Amino acid sequence: MVQTAFTRRSFVGAAGILALTGAAGCSANGSGSTATSSPAAKESLTIYVGAEPNSGFDPMTGYGSSGAYTFFHSRLLRFDKDMKLKGDLAKEWSISPDGLTYTYKLRDDVVFSDGNPLKASDIVFSYLTARDGGSSSLNLTKLAAAKAVDDHTVEFTLSEPYSSFESITGKLCIVPEAGYDEQKYRTNPIGSGPFKMVQWDKGQQVIIEPNEKYYGTISPFKQITVLFLDGEAALANAQSGLLDVAMVSPEYATASVNGMHLVSLPTIDTRGFNLPTQPETTKDGKTVGNNVTCDPAIRKALVIGVDRQAIIDNALNGIGTATTALITQVPWANPDCKFKDGRVDEAKKILEDAGWVAGPDGIRSKGGVRAEFSVTGRTDDLQRYNLAQAFAQEAEKLGIKINAMSEAWDKCKQMSENTPTCWGTGDYDPAGDLTGYYKTGASTNHAQYSNPIVDAHIDAAQRELSTEAAIEEWKKVQWDGTAGPESEKGDFPCIWLANIDHTYFVRDGLDLGDQLVHPHGHGWPVVCNIEDWTMKG
Repeated sequence: MVQTAFTRRSFVGAAGILALTGAAGCSANGSGSTATSSPAAKESLTIYVGAEPNSGFDPMTGYGSSGAYTFFHSRLLRFDKDMKLKGDLAKEWSISPDGLTYTYKLRDDVVFSDGNPLKASDIVFSYLTARDGGSSSLNLTKLAAAKAVDDHTVEFTLSEPYSSFESITGKLCIVPEAGYDEQKYRTNPIGSGPFKMVQWDKGQQVIIEPNEKYYGTISPFKQITVLFLDGEAALANAQSGLLDVAMVSPEYATASVNGMHLVSLPTIDTRGFNLPTQPETTKDGKTVGNNVTCDPAIRKALVIGVDRQAIIDNALNGIGTATTALITQVPWANPDCKFKDGRVDEAKKILEDAGWVAGPDGIRSKGGVRAEFSVTGRTDDLQRYNLAQAFAQEAEKLGIKINAMSEAWDKCKQMSENTPTCWGTGDYDPAGDLTGYYKTGASTNHAQYSNPIVDAHIDAAQRELSTEAAIEEWKKVQWDGTAGPESEKGDFPCIWLANIDHTYFVRDGLDLGDQLVHPHGHGWPVVCNIEDWTMKG
């Protein structure tokens, strides 16, 4: 087993994994024991690319909403390698000069996997269901109306200009209106995408095969089995020859797997911690705010003082790129948010000037408040706990005591307005990150950050009628020269540490094709182009 300094988990041996996969209905050739056929090795794949979708495979409840991956569905538009939008179901589209009307002309050769033609009415149904159902992760509150002009033309009307709507049409997958039932659909999806479901054994695997009616590239693999494992089990499966693709955390990336090679793919997938900006109080029966991180001096000392590369080396086996900003490598990233870190002496002076005095044990205090607080990482994501541990080590150099804990993800989120937690994010739409973390009252603003100047820039970015103008306004959200959450003169409601790489062991000879830059997605974005995967030789 490959261990970081913080790994404390026992390894499951190959014999145990064989027993585990046997119980899951997976034989050594990777086919499900209950499947009707056993394709030849080069005609089938067995892969592990992430955890099982908790709510199933229904886009109306959030499946595939990153815009990067989905087996069964199509979207109006799709993102390319440069994070620009191109046609998918839509062959052309236009936006009215006032930014209120979006019109999409559809391909005329699209059918669902059950043989029924896809029509504009299915687009309308999907968008209104996602808007009104309340369970979609996409913001469709500005969608006032949707109508089918004819079978191959759909028109959307917004209540006000909303520049992110075009990106939403590159994310929301389409379901058929006829026969749609939320409870049944999540376990038996019908779509117009490159694959169709053969069977889903919950908690174990899903088996898919090419959708012969798909209008795009038809996969050369007759069957693909997607296993649901944990990281150790996935590595052991790979080492036993049972997997063709195995997503692995950086802690396992230096392992040796015969017949496979490591593929490390760049991402915009950022990791960092929220730092509550308000003093501790009670709200709705729970503790919110933090009496240590509410001091801007503590936040600034951490942001400029910790050595991010040391954190990456210790927590991630050196796999990843240090970042001082929420977003990098995207057109809307503000270069003014990059700065040198590891400035320990400067960070100490900031603390001392603010009245944080070191005690006998080296930990600082101010006005009876000790510079000590807890942070959490997820129990189902050792990478985040390792980051919490490495972050704590760096903070102690500054005289700040951080206690790293591991908690279930639901509890991490429930506690996070008082106890910072490790967040993962990375979106093809700037609103997905910048609004969520920095707008007053937003869904992922667990730092309780509020800055009216930042809110005004967010609102202005969404009102812009051109992509170029919106990008410039999004940069001002981060830092406009005088105010903002980022840059070394910012407010620092969060400390961002690393852009992680997504790492996979891949069967020798298997070509994963032309991958997108991966967004956040816990390993799943690798299947963004799974229909293009081929076996060489």
